[in-house]
Amino acid sequence: MSTRRTVRAYPFDMHETSVSETYHQLQRDEPMSRVQMPFGEQAWLATKYADVKLVTADPRFSRELAQGLDQPRMRRQQMGDGIMGMDPPDHTRLRRLVMKAFTARRLEAMRESVRTLVHQLIDEMIEKGGPGDLVEDLARPLPVTVICKLLGVPKEDHSIFSEWTQALVGDATAKGDVLDVYGDKLDNYVAQLVAQRREEPTDDLLGALVYARDAGDKLTENELIAIAGAGLLTGGVETVSTALPSFIFTLLTQPELLAQLRAQPEIMPTAVEELLRWVPINTAAMFARYATEDIRIGDVVVRTGDPVLPALHAANRDPEVFANPDVIDLTRSPNPHVAFGHGPHHCIGAQLARLELQEGLKAILERFPELRLADGREGVKWEYGVIVRGPSLLRVAW
Repeated sequence: MSTRRTVRAYPFDMHETSVSETYHQLQRDEPMSRVQMPFGEQAWLATKYADVKLVTADPRFSRELAQGLDQPRMRRQQMGDGIMGMDPPDHTRLRRLVMKAFTARRLEAMRESVRTLVHQLIDEMIEKGGPGDLVEDLARPLPVTVICKLLGVPKEDHSIFSEWTQALVGDATAKGDVLDVYGDKLDNYVAQLVAQRREEPTDDLLGALVYARDAGDKLTENELIAIAGAGLLTGGVETVSTALPSFIFTLLTQPELLAQLRAQPEIMPTAVEELLRWVPINTAAMFARYATEDIRIGDVVVRTGDPVLPALHAANRDPEVFANPDVIDLTRSPNPHVAFGHGPHHCIGAQLARLELQEGLKAILERFPELRLADGREGVKWEYGVIVRGPSLLRVAW
């Protein structure tokens, strides 16, 4: 069945925060389509909400099976998938350890410190004088500082981590060279932190993971380094540093939404959820799931061993689930978007990201009542990297 289908080059066209019209067309006419990413084997692309949820949650689709295969991907070199390359029960075991740091009570206790940090960064922006770059001055240092503090990374090394994570998820050339340059550096640095925790135990997240490892919780040294490095540091930084400037751009280019949010600050939680639904954070669908048996999805039979890419931002615009999906409704409820994924691999740090985005947006609107794009829409620079997409330069005046 798949041989008669058109194989499309993927990812599709991108412009600012738009979702390609090709996704809409496929949802209507060919919900399961064939695509070829820049590297790796051909794959199925799931664009409908129900299909995306099936592929990401059904145990018949495996991430572990992908390991060692020529996975569809954006960069030449394959990154180690870490916890994203596991299936239950191993995945469940590791996830349970990390989730201890992301309980609702612990996160809510962090809200005040996140709020203080946001205002400190804004103070520094104002002190420097405008225009300022919202990406460099606020959106990037905010999540870097939060996740580094959570893990116990020394303050003097925060800027190094910012450079590493930006390179690893950006890599706009897609040659994969950054893995040769930065990959080992990140792993080696985390290994040094682990060694320090063994010498001098700490109560931060990394200290807790080291304790769990050494107390016989079946956490291997490689798993520990992968979770702390690529998993938490990279994942914990790039979602927020990409989403926050994208959200501000969206509000500044749709002033009626900005006015609504200023007039009704109490709707901030639902506004953030709607912006998460509407703004595509990832460049493309990624982390293909491999079928462990023949599985019918709509009019397609996915054969054993076939990879399927779940298109999260297409699912978030599915008209069967979201009324007027291409229109932003800041009070939309319910809003069952899948911006943070779905199923066993739902983003571990989703609640932390929500907290940072809520506090970041709230403080920006409070502190900058006359906020505007300093160089107009055309002055915003965009980056479409191997993992995330968003403004790389967003100069604002106030």
